[in-house]
Amino acid sequence: MAFLKPLTKPKLIGGFSQDCVKRCVLLPITCRSVSVYPTQLALLWSSCNGLDKNNVQPVDYGAKRGYASNSYFRSQTRSDGGRFGSTAITLAVAGAIGGGLYWIFNKRNGSGSSGLLMPLAIKNNFGRVFAEEKIEPGKIKHGLPTYTQADVAAHSTRESGIWVTYGNGVYDITDYLDMHPGGKKILMAAGKSIEPFWSVYSVHKSEDIYETLESYRIGNITDVAVHKGKVDENDPYKNEPQRSPLLIPSSEKPYNAEPPQEMLADNFITPSHLFFVRNHLPVPCINLKDYSLDLQLPSCSISLTFEDLQTKFKKTSVTAVTQCAGNRRSEMVKVKPVKGLNWGIAAIGNAKWSGVTLEELLKFHGVDIETVRGKYIVFEGLDKQEDGTPYGASIPLELARMLKNDIVIAYEMNGTEIPRDHGYPVRVIIPGVVGARQVKWLKKIYFSTEESTSHWQRSDYKGFNSSVDWHNVNFDKSVSISQLPVTSAICDPVEGAEIEQGATEVTLKGYAWSGGGRGIIRVDVSADGGKTWHEAKLKPNGQTPYKSYAWTLWEADVPLPQNVKETTLVCKAVDISYNVQPDSVEGIWNLRGCLSNAWHRVNVKLSAAQACSHF
Repeated sequence: MAFLKPLTKPKLIGGFSQDCVKRCVLLPITCRSVSVYPTQLALLWSSCNGLDKNNVQPVDYGAKRGYASNSYFRSQTRSDGGRFGSTAITLAVAGAIGGGLYWIFNKRNGSGSSGLLMPLAIKNNFGRVFAEEKIEPGKIKHGLPTYTQADVAAHSTRESGIWVTYGNGVYDITDYLDMHPGGKKILMAAGKSIEPFWSVYSVHKSEDIYETLESYRIGNITDVAVHKGKVDENDPYKNEPQRSPLLIPSSEKPYNAEPPQEMLADNFITPSHLFFVRNHLPVPCINLKDYSLDLQLPSCSISLTFEDLQTKFKKTSVTAVTQCAGNRRSEMVKVKPVKGLNWGIAAIGNAKWSGVTLEELLKFHGVDIETVRGKYIVFEGLDKQEDGTPYGASIPLELARMLKNDIVIAYEMNGTEIPRDHGYPVRVIIPGVVGARQVKWLKKIYFSTEESTSHWQRSDYKGFNSSVDWHNVNFDKSVSISQLPVTSAICDPVEGAEIEQGATEVTLKGYAWSGGGRGIIRVDVSADGGKTWHEAKLKPNGQTPYKSYAWTLWEADVPLPQNVKETTLVCKAVDISYNVQPDSVEGIWNLRGCLSNAWHRVNVKLSAAQACSHF
């Protein structure tokens, strides 16, 4: 979401605004495409003629974007003759200054007729000609209109104008969209604050970019802070943790949210604050001094403190995906309604989990997982229902034996303590298995002859055929979901994205993963709805094919069909066992919307090419 070198508050130079001179003379030279200069200059003339040279006020610019009417945007009209005369003078000034700077620079640097270094001269020397005021981004500016969060939220499309906020500033960045080096990702902040995004993409935190941002300033916003009402002491959700504003909630109580899908494939390790959140109950408040992990073993019961886990056992790490069984449920909803959170493609994340292996923990206390009696290993958390019943889950002991060296009783996520939403202080990580079995806020581990009696084990997270609905469902006859099927998704472009008309190819980015440690061997992509296919380039995840618990990120430049106004991008993955995603959702639809792993489709439009914006 990077900005280019800024244009700041206009100042008068020989009767014309400094901003006007910069835009008419310098920016066309620094534009990446020299061929846009004539078009660009025409736009700039019009813009400059919209400035009153005495008051330096934009003329009718605010009305065009729906800005509030006030003195800052009051029309300072001229006659057509005055406009024509100003245009002629502007041309003369632009030519003289531009030619002079160009000649001086090239003569000084001995570059002959080559003007390739001109942008560098502008960057290094132009600031000496025009002394600028120091910009304080987001500070309230008097004389500008005041907007509300609702006003900003209403401007999230090109048609309405793209507005964003930073601090107390409101900015219309519509004219900057096509110049953004980060492409369409800037639209993630449309109608919202850009601050959370800049925290992730910290390259933006520089004086140059702050100045550029201020050049798009249109007003102030005063209701930035979220004012919380009086806390209801009886509300079980009164002590919820703070969450990143980047997360997109699908429910508030309990809190469930996923990150913007465009950001998902940016990092092999998903940042903790961008990791999807799946809570079934209120997040427990746990005092580390009071915490203990209880092991109910065949011959005894043991309680371990957090310090015990850290100091008595070897620290082991595993990089693994956690995915909700309902990831991509929104695609099933399009076929027929289902019951469950309306997840997009981002209820999945890849993290490095560190702690003690289950095998070592048991062996230390004299239990051999290979010979211990029982059929299931059960995990219970500290998150509880109103009647005190804890969240619980289990996996077959046979599966635990297969994964014994890889199941981790984790106390770190991505090198630091586990965030509250993700199970602080301790959770179990069972690689390759659905997230619902990887109990957070872990309190108890024990063996049993039957699976967990928890509602979420017995009466949820199970699969059914497409003819089973709520009138004839029997959860007791279905096997609990454990290892997940192969899946993949396109993270970028997003649904409805516009691709410049005339482009011959489009770059696709996404993820692929298969449960049970089955590595991804191929991702096929298509830009014509699946008529023709191309192989994506897979990014190695550093794991072996049969113990590949992390996801595989991929990228592909795919040829676009010609002479069409819209098309469908598609991806499908193949794992080491040659399991392939099904081609449609219809055949795998189920009443809970789980296990949605059909080909992922993204519909995009081809739009008319845009010339370089006049900002």
